[in-house]
Amino acid sequence: MHVLAADTALVFGRYARQTLRSRFQMLFGILMPLLYLVFFGPLLRDLPLAADASSWQVLVPGLLMMLGLFSASFAGFGIIVEKNLGVLDRMRATPVSRLALLLGRVLRDALLLLFQAVLLVVAAVAMGLRAPLPGVLIGLVFVALLSTAMASLSYAFALRVRTPQEFGPVVNAVTLPSMLLSGLMLPMALAPGWLDALSRAVPYRYVVDAVRAAFTGEYAGTEMLWGALVAAAFAAGAVTLGTRVFRGAGA
Repeated sequence: MHVLAADTALVFGRYARQTLRSRFQMLFGILMPLLYLVFFGPLLRDLPLAADASSWQVLVPGLLMMLGLFSASFAGFGIIVEKNLGVLDRMRATPVSRLALLLGRVLRDALLLLFQAVLLVVAAVAMGLRAPLPGVLIGLVFVALLSTAMASLSYAFALRVRTPQEFGPVVNAVTLPSMLLSGLMLPMALAPGWLDALSRAVPYRYVVDAVRAAFTGEYAGTEMLWGALVAAAFAAGAVTLGTRVFRGAGA
């Protein structure tokens, strides 16, 4: 375990330094949620979206989940480039644990998305968001879990394809319906019955509902329970799958 932790820290350090050298990478991922916040949020200000909740308490949790969903889903692009250039094979030839090669990357992605999520919350507060600090912190925990899960799945899939042209369309085909059906923009309670029922098959919905509950100070309701269970199970399953694929690829 000590060796795995040391190897993970080594790999994390390598990719963290790459990220710190690229301010464009650090800030670009937050662009789409920030645009939604600035241009879409004011349209919802006077709409009764949820009882005892402002439009910002409905929209901002969805934007946090959008950040984790989209940014982490495309994390695999980098490993495709490394694989095609032979960088990944050279890293496998070192004594570093193969599991650490995955975990170090995922840890970098999760921390980067947490940084971007904090910037998004600060911008939302400046625009009118009022949410309890414990609820905001719980939301950030959900961002970390979702980004860990999506980055792990992204790397696992990236190791199974040869080119970015194969990777991108598949990721888009998964993330876009997930965004629409999870109620990121508007609560699915506003949807017709058939659409609301269909959305319950999408795990992101439960996470979004849990973060919205946290932003209104509801920490002990069923939304929080289901969101925590789904997020934890999703993250654990994704990391397990990613680990198996990463160990087996190129073996």
